[in-house]
Amino acid sequence: MTDKNTPASSITHTQDNSQYVSWFRQCSPYINAHRGKTFVIMLGGETLAHPQFEHIIHDIALLNSLGVRLVLVHGARPQIDSLCKQKNVKASFSLNKRITDGPMLETVQQAVGQLRSQIEAMLSTGMSNSPMHGADIRVLGGNFVMAKPLGVIDGVDFANTGEVRKVDSVAIETVLKNNAIVLLNCLGHSRTGETFNLPVEDVATQTALALQADKLILFGEHNCLTDENGQLVKEVITSSIAGLLHQPSAHNLTDEQITQLAAAKKAVDGGVKRCQLVQHAVDGALLSELFTLDGVGTLVSQSQQEQLRSARMEDVVGILELLKPLEDKGILVRRSREALETEIDLFRVLVKDGMVLGCAALYGYDDMAELACVAIHDDYRGGDRGDRLLNTLETEAKNQGIKKLFVLTTRTAQWFEERGFKAAKIDDLPQQKQQLYNFQRGSKVFIKSL
Repeated sequence: MTDKNTPASSITHTQDNSQYVSWFRQCSPYINAHRGKTFVIMLGGETLAHPQFEHIIHDIALLNSLGVRLVLVHGARPQIDSLCKQKNVKASFSLNKRITDGPMLETVQQAVGQLRSQIEAMLSTGMSNSPMHGADIRVLGGNFVMAKPLGVIDGVDFANTGEVRKVDSVAIETVLKNNAIVLLNCLGHSRTGETFNLPVEDVATQTALALQADKLILFGEHNCLTDENGQLVKEVITSSIAGLLHQPSAHNLTDEQITQLAAAKKAVDGGVKRCQLVQHAVDGALLSELFTLDGVGTLVSQSQQEQLRSARMEDVVGILELLKPLEDKGILVRRSREALETEIDLFRVLVKDGMVLGCAALYGYDDMAELACVAIHDDYRGGDRGDRLLNTLETEAKNQGIKKLFVLTTRTAQWFEERGFKAAKIDDLPQQKQQLYNFQRGSKVFIKSL
């Protein structure tokens, strides 16, 4: 109990400190997981022009200090448009691509050069009282991207507008091994010495593929997906993207979302483990996406990251942590680590990034089985996770010839009743379970016919 004389400010400080410590502990598995991994980060010209870009640069510096190998790929579309107006250079487009003639190429090179200098300067800032104080970051670029011309399409000569031909992954790896950040842009060069203007998404995707990067991160303005209620779609698998892109208007997709989803699908289908879409206007979006379980963007992967599977020995600690609050409240019977290890084959778990979000166990008694230890993490209730566990174990029970499923519960009777379980008596339980029944707990019995 808090002393009456304890200042309110002290209580608030203690609470804030506790929240910080809790947050930091939750981040620690990701700090270890990301160390030594290769991330390709696409920064469009719109991102570079946004007021949050200074914070993004600080976050990138933090990733570098944590041992993440970084390749930055920046664009320059709005900066090129602005420079065209200043120089009175006419911009022409076809198939949503900029036609890069002589004067336009000169403008593109000028805009890209200015941005590169700006990014290098920002990453070199080590001023005291700044988030980058003491950071010793080396930034290296080069002719790592080989390009080829688009040529003539539908009678339109795209001149020096091109596409990626090859990315020199060996040279980039050499730079990364020396703990430097690689900085690429939307320009590529041919073997004959020509320079081509390339889509920044193409450069980022091809670079991630060439390196077989662990992540491709795409910044954008409104690139994350939302559902019909305007809620963030946190995860999408590549097999469903084709349907989204086939009828983009039906899903209210913007040009930015269409372009980035296509890039994400190509990268992930080509071997990049994950692609994440994050919004540059959200302060700290990069860190929140990388160091929290749920993130703040849209994750693109080949399979759902939240998996329901048989429990393994490495899940024991996570299951124990999940069950402990319920055991402390008397909702579940306490289980020792040794008992859980012995029975681990009976458990099914919902996991994401190694964290156990839910669990349940199935104990067989001839033609009946007990559903036990049904638990969902406090932060992940309200979805269908409990139903997924129940449905999975019901299916397994049927396949084993089980005729009835029963549960013993003190607090969650209504949840089971809503899912077809009927109130029953102790005498309806298998004889072996009747002998083990704890009359002191007084658990209610519910049975469901399969």
